[in-house]
Amino acid sequence: MATPCPLIEVSGAPRERGRQYGEQAAGRVRLGIEHYSSQIAGQKPFKDDIAALVDKFLPAIDRFDPTYLEEMRGIAEGAGVALESVVLLNARTEILKLARRPVAEWEALDEEPDGCTGVVVLPEMTAEGRLIHAQNWDWKAECAETAVVLKIRREDGPDILTFTEAGALARSGFNAAGIAITANYLETDRDYQRLGVPLALIRRKVLEQRQLAASMQAVYTTRKSAANNMIVSHANGIAIDFECAPDETFQVLPERGLVVHANHFQSPIALTKLKDTGIANTPDSLYRDLRVRALIEPHLGSVTRDVVKNALFDDFETPWSVCRPPRKNLSSNLSATVAMIVMEPMSGLMEVAMLPALDRTFITYRLDMEIQRPAFQSGPGAAPATPYVKAL
Repeated sequence: MATPCPLIEVSGAPRERGRQYGEQAAGRVRLGIEHYSSQIAGQKPFKDDIAALVDKFLPAIDRFDPTYLEEMRGIAEGAGVALESVVLLNARTEILKLARRPVAEWEALDEEPDGCTGVVVLPEMTAEGRLIHAQNWDWKAECAETAVVLKIRREDGPDILTFTEAGALARSGFNAAGIAITANYLETDRDYQRLGVPLALIRRKVLEQRQLAASMQAVYTTRKSAANNMIVSHANGIAIDFECAPDETFQVLPERGLVVHANHFQSPIALTKLKDTGIANTPDSLYRDLRVRALIEPHLGSVTRDVVKNALFDDFETPWSVCRPPRKNLSSNLSATVAMIVMEPMSGLMEVAMLPALDRTFITYRLDMEIQRPAFQSGPGAAPATPYVKAL
């Protein structure tokens, strides 16, 4: 049986909630730092280069939101680790990639990307008229021991519930205003030509907003170091998939009330303007989204969380499947579907199964919601019109 993902609850000012986070998750924070550091620990001049790269990211983080650095300082203090190590956890994709670039022999240590599959079902296509937003997170199998669910009680905005790696500020999750996000790796020929805001911090910014427009602006306009796919949804029936290059963003809209995305660009406009370089490392992406869509579409109008889970459990072409057991990847790292995250924001519900190809046990996490269902919804799965019904 996989180890359940612990719940970390924090509140207060940024530095104080960082300390609470670091203290409660200290073991997992240190394990994550050790894991990523050991990837290239024997390669000179890894240590100095990482410190230099962290220093380069600090001004971009500070300009984006100085409270994030305060929260990371708190995490470092609470966990008894260096600030640069916490920044590494929050920018591990960018820093590990950029740290290798100057030294040709480090290419042998190249990482397999996060191979996630994300899905959103709009309320009119669900059995209970509630939006479902879910994801399989495919990454290193060892990260099942470094993940946490973080609940953030905030006085300056909506509370947040996010699944993330310990020490990071956010990954997948939703807030009390009903805004949710998941993200998938993408890769283009434009990547790492400039320094941008670490992706984890953009996701956190999305979850801090009360208004969907502000969340989408954070995704659409924030300068990035590399490509990434972010699916942003609102519990009252909006979902847009943002395929982000470092300097440009493309939209993929729902088809028949359904968004499904793996690790390749879908936007025809994007494909005419850039080169998708990620498929060489994630060739299974080409059918993973097709499989999930095909398994959900027969249920449109009556989709439940179990329907979505069953689609994300798909083992077609295992171990190169939607739900992958631990296996060696193209770089000989042990890769797996580390977690399946299924969210129903209107209900304040998140379900997480760790290493789901091996263990289908879900742990339920809840957030008190502020959002209200609209007075009228239409569609096959719409709930009866009831004005101002507060979600449980």
